[in-house]
Amino acid sequence: MSDSKQTEAVTGAPQRPTGGAVDRFFKIGMRGSSYGREVRGGLVTFFTMAYIVVLNPIIIGGIPGVDHNTDINGNVLPFEQVAAVTALVAGIMTLLMGLVANFPFAIAAGLGINSLLAVTIAPHMSWPAAMGLVVIDGIIIVILGVTGFRTAVFNAVPAELKSAIAAGIGAFIAFIGLVDSGFVTRTEGGPPVQLGVDGSIATVPTLIFSIGVLLMGVLTVRKVPGALLIGIIVMTIVSLIVESILKLGSAHENDGGWAMNVPGAPDSFGSLPDLSLVGDVDLFGAFNGSFADVGVLMACVFVFTLVLSNFFDAMGTMTGVGKEADLLDEKGNLPGIGKGLVVEGAGAIVGGGASASSNTVFVESAAGVAEGARTGMANVVTGLLFLIAMFFTPLYQVVPMEAVTPALVVVGALMVAQVRDIDFSRFEYALPAFLTIMVMPFTYSIANGIGVGFISWVVLASARGKWRTVHPLLWVVAILFALYFARGPISTLIG
Repeated sequence: MSDSKQTEAVTGAPQRPTGGAVDRFFKIGMRGSSYGREVRGGLVTFFTMAYIVVLNPIIIGGIPGVDHNTDINGNVLPFEQVAAVTALVAGIMTLLMGLVANFPFAIAAGLGINSLLAVTIAPHMSWPAAMGLVVIDGIIIVILGVTGFRTAVFNAVPAELKSAIAAGIGAFIAFIGLVDSGFVTRTEGGPPVQLGVDGSIATVPTLIFSIGVLLMGVLTVRKVPGALLIGIIVMTIVSLIVESILKLGSAHENDGGWAMNVPGAPDSFGSLPDLSLVGDVDLFGAFNGSFADVGVLMACVFVFTLVLSNFFDAMGTMTGVGKEADLLDEKGNLPGIGKGLVVEGAGAIVGGGASASSNTVFVESAAGVAEGARTGMANVVTGLLFLIAMFFTPLYQVVPMEAVTPALVVVGALMVAQVRDIDFSRFEYALPAFLTIMVMPFTYSIANGIGVGFISWVVLASARGKWRTVHPLLWVVAILFALYFARGPISTLIG
């Protein structure tokens, strides 16, 4: 089954618009979509990633006077202000991706990079200086995009690895859904992960998640248009009823509570956003000797780490989601990706400049694609909802994580089907593809999976005497990844 037919199994046969300026601008009919599918896709993408407005402040934000996420000077980024700029930047960059590049790839504060800032970088400098490094990272990424280097790397990736990246992303987002819902948890002193607690679903919210997966699966099999969106709405209503009866509260308060948002009537319906963090950035603070334990070399290492993560996380996500949306051409390339990569790079500049952390393409965009999104019109819907969220954040906190994570599992199942395009009978393809797919969820990083896949690909090609068939850029990237992965032992040997 082709990618487009596979998605039609989820959304129903596309009904092409009759024409008009919007249709022509976004090429909705040309891509076999419809206005309804684009709107539904935009809605689903928003609801599957709206958690970032709540989660990003938890990761990089803090409360003045409390020793949590403080920089070297003891200062913090206030929670409410981080939430406001998180929604602002996500809205702006998602709109730009839709209007400039015409892709249904939503953008928001990247998970992983925000943790890197809070845990590794900010403790060595001020928050404005740390965000300055993010801006520099974005400038480098944009330059690489404008010059065509990122596009060239994308086009140099073999078709088998592109399929593996798409499948790996599917496994990754499904794993995110399983973990965030509590269906999969860590263990103490035993295996790294387990089902629930001691092999049993431990909480009512996790049970609701499980029912949600089955519900969305049934709606998908029945080819119900809007299957994922309907599933999210139904499970949100169920969650509201359950919480009103059982009063479970938050998991931070008791073990049986909701993972993040507690479904229920919000304390307020809206308020004016505090955007005072916008522009609070020190572009070269990390390089000018202002901080005793940060030199030019360490600052450069921080920038290199940010660039490498941004570069390949976005490329991998756009490859996987673009393939699932059937947007790749006959050579396996994504037409117009150059514009998309430049916009994505700008997300780091804007995100750093607003102290929201680097913004990048979100893998949850695959949920919108599975709902039918094929063009930038879906991004317009998602982006506008993020801008509205600045004023109505309490309303969006009504939807619990357990109501949206089932969509990630269903979409992951659809994306893993990309393995059908990989010839596993040839081990020189099988091992790099397998490592790419497995490393992404197990290390919680798309970039790590891509790096391991690249390295193993060139090594096995060389072992077969086919090293000349490997694109030179693939060699360069594989060597850079090898150095990146071995930076710990290398620093020990040098030091």
